[in-house]
Amino acid sequence: MPQFPETELILTPEGRVYHINLLGEDIADDVIVVGDQSRVAQISSYFSKVDFKTEHREFITHTGWYNGKRITVLSTGIGTDNIDIVLNELDAAVNIDPKTRTLNSKLRSLNIIRLGTSGALQKEIPVNRLVVSTHGLGFDGLLNYYANFKSINEDAISEAFIKHSNWDPNLPYPYCVKASDKLLSKFNEGFYRGITATAPGFYGPQGRQIRLKAAKPNLNEILTDFNYDNKKISNFEMETSALYGLGKLLGHECLTVCVIIANRVRKEFTNDYKKSVEVLIESCLNKI
Repeated sequence: MPQFPETELILTPEGRVYHINLLGEDIADDVIVVGDQSRVAQISSYFSKVDFKTEHREFITHTGWYNGKRITVLSTGIGTDNIDIVLNELDAAVNIDPKTRTLNSKLRSLNIIRLGTSGALQKEIPVNRLVVSTHGLGFDGLLNYYANFKSINEDAISEAFIKHSNWDPNLPYPYCVKASDKLLSKFNEGFYRGITATAPGFYGPQGRQIRLKAAKPNLNEILTDFNYDNKKISNFEMETSALYGLGKLLGHECLTVCVIIANRVRKEFTNDYKKSVEVLIESCLNKI
């Protein structure tokens, strides 16, 4: 069996995958990923017991027990570039033998749920409510760097969006990947659903303008008006498309659940950010 070279798979002297600083045994089958480092301890405070903690750079991990189930919580930082690191390294930690640098004979499939904050793009989605991402529509370009990504792409949605938006050919191809049906089935009552658009930045790529003017200042209106087969774009954030794309290519089950802290159409912002995040955490821990 071929070995993964040191330049491709970087390990610490203890055999931990470099950036996330984890061994396979440190990682539960159920993994919660969050952008904010402080949210890791916030979530693990609900655990009856924490077995393991580590941190390296922006990647903080706590593994423990909630209602008899072992769960790992890991911070990713912001953006699809960080998701690229986290998904590849989680998979390497659980599926590659660090001593032989070869693929394990039996592969683990992780359940990875992202808990995030987001801005709604539909007027009817209130601030402080929860949205489950049925699809990730990526404007970030990350999946375009991976072979065979078209095998998992929802081509009809991508092509409909390109036509609807008069997409600039100088921008990356807007790939679209479906959420895990297995995880999606756990989140029914009490959750809004929709396509989540993923941007490669917070300002111009999401139509925001301060001193710099956005190339597409009407981007939010374009996203709000998109409708393919009764599927609308519900919200805008910066990680989901990469999570869904890499997760599906690697054989993991992935889902994003976001609390809406702003409605971009109504120009409303939550008046209790902390409480909104607590509702997100409690709702999702009980579903997991």
